[in-house]
Amino acid sequence: MAYRGRFAPSPTGPLHEGSLVAALASWLDARAHGGQWLVRMEDVDGPRCPPGMDELILGQLERLGLRPDEPPTWQSRRGELYQAALDRLIASGQAYGCACTRAEIAAAVGPRAKHGELVYPGSCREGTGGRPVRAWRLRVDGRIDWQDRRLGPQSQDLAAEVGDFVLKRADGLWAYQLAVVVDDAAQGITDVVRGADLADNTPRQIALQQALGLPTPHYLHTPLVLAVDGHKLSKQNGAAALDLSDPAARLCEASRRLGLDIEGGPRPAADVLACALAQWRARWP
Repeated sequence: MAYRGRFAPSPTGPLHEGSLVAALASWLDARAHGGQWLVRMEDVDGPRCPPGMDELILGQLERLGLRPDEPPTWQSRRGELYQAALDRLIASGQAYGCACTRAEIAAAVGPRAKHGELVYPGSCREGTGGRPVRAWRLRVDGRIDWQDRRLGPQSQDLAAEVGDFVLKRADGLWAYQLAVVVDDAAQGITDVVRGADLADNTPRQIALQQALGLPTPHYLHTPLVLAVDGHKLSKQNGAAALDLSDPAARLCEASRRLGLDIEGGPRPAADVLACALAQWRARWP
């Protein structure tokens, strides 16, 4: 099957150093394999996406020379596809309605480590007891094993470490896990290259792919860009928007964060991309 990759930012803010690394890695991998590279706006959480931020991101990518091979897509316009997938899962008994609030789940689970996963205890697996459905969840059982091209063999016991996870939220918004799985399949994505912070989402997505009878892409999770406090650089912790007064310099910096030996100095962005591509092709055949 011909390679098809994608960059799928959430348009909650402009691209920053960390998101450029993810964008560049996905672009390089697609080009290194003679494939297509797509851009998808993951804007299902509409209240967090300021108007016009999607177009700003597309403009940033254009200035960097990272141009998609097809027109961009927006998750906010694809709700019918997600509903169809949820209906299939409900009909097959693999998804069920949940009446629990977050506070009720926390009380049922008891003490947990700070920032630890709130593992759903399955309270509504056999029904809500007449309470109205707030959200929809996928039944999970057992362990998911998978291979990451950079991280190597990976494994997670979904039932013990995550529990039945949300497909449609109590506020009516689609959960990231369902939307990304449906979109990757609909767009024929064969390879997912993204930041390592999303690696622990992969088992949930594979479980959903299996439940829906969809193909599983190849995965490569890139190193994270960290803030001065050691945490992932992100919009939530105040990551600054990319300074694109010198696109080539930003591409050089992002390439080095990916372990590529790219020299600085004034030159066109296209030259930086060509050098980075040659090295990526040798490193990730």
